[in-house]
Amino acid sequence: MDKNFQEEQFTGIIKFTPPLYKQRYQFVKDLVGKYKPKKVADLGCADCTLLWMLKFCSCIEVLAGLDICTSIMKEKIIEHLEESELKKFPEVVFGFMAPSIVVISTPNSEFNPLFPGVTLFRHPDHKFEWNRVQFQSWALETARRYDYLVEFTGVGHPPTGMENVGFCTQIGVFVRKHPQTSESAQSEKPTEGVYKTVFKAVYPSLKDEKYLQNAVVSEVIFTAQIIKQSLLDCVISEHEEYNDDPAERKSKFQPSMNYFSDNLGKLVVEKSMEPFVNGHVVYIPLTTIFSFPKVNQLCGTFEKLCKLIAGKVTLSSDGSAVMFNTEHENEEN
Repeated sequence: MDKNFQEEQFTGIIKFTPPLYKQRYQFVKDLVGKYKPKKVADLGCADCTLLWMLKFCSCIEVLAGLDICTSIMKEKIIEHLEESELKKFPEVVFGFMAPSIVVISTPNSEFNPLFPGVTLFRHPDHKFEWNRVQFQSWALETARRYDYLVEFTGVGHPPTGMENVGFCTQIGVFVRKHPQTSESAQSEKPTEGVYKTVFKAVYPSLKDEKYLQNAVVSEVIFTAQIIKQSLLDCVISEHEEYNDDPAERKSKFQPSMNYFSDNLGKLVVEKSMEPFVNGHVVYIPLTTIFSFPKVNQLCGTFEKLCKLIAGKVTLSSDGSAVMFNTEHENEEN
């Protein structure tokens, strides 16, 4: 499902926190942390967001992304496959590739009645959407045929009282029963001409200033977005607790930095590093962002951080903080 589709179409009816696509990415990231694979392939990588998240996992030596569209990397997951392609999917993934672990996520059609406006499928490009029985039947047969074990779970909990519909997104985690021998692995020859390479990065590519800047800008925006959302959630909870009238909200709100320390990496920071809201604008000090391990590791020095993001990120007039305007977000909410 397109990652923005649900939030835009169903705001006020069903809201997932964090957003559903982020829950899917985090699910995979947690599995990588548990099993520590050396190679990870994302089939249906879209804009490569998951690959960016996994880039910092020290156990991974090779990251590969595959998608049906080479120009705009339009999102394709399993439910976008035609029937003829779906029949070949297990043979290619479980038979030819035969990875140690396969994670497949797909919409749970039983959840669809909770979405107003969804008459058939959640996304216009979907060729089908399975209920839990259909997905589990396909998964169990695939696991049996290719000698895998499969466990079922999901992300996106249903509303209270509607637990019988199951997760919004159903997930099957396949684990190969028997390790692939080195002899069988060497006997397999790569098929030429099937896939087209659209981008290849051989690390440590971050020694190249261009790649380093892209990585830093991406990580700064990602980190700032997390802090912003946590800050806004904190603001909302404060107003709800005291039954504030939104029209009379304070123009400036500064929560205790303990809130961020507990939830965002156990940081020890100075008062001057606290993010805050002023009207419709959220300010995230660069010193706060620099304190996060990934940003710190990439940049090395605060001066390097400022240099790399110059002109790439919206900053306050004095250049000390990343700025977000939440006016339109507030109107939608």
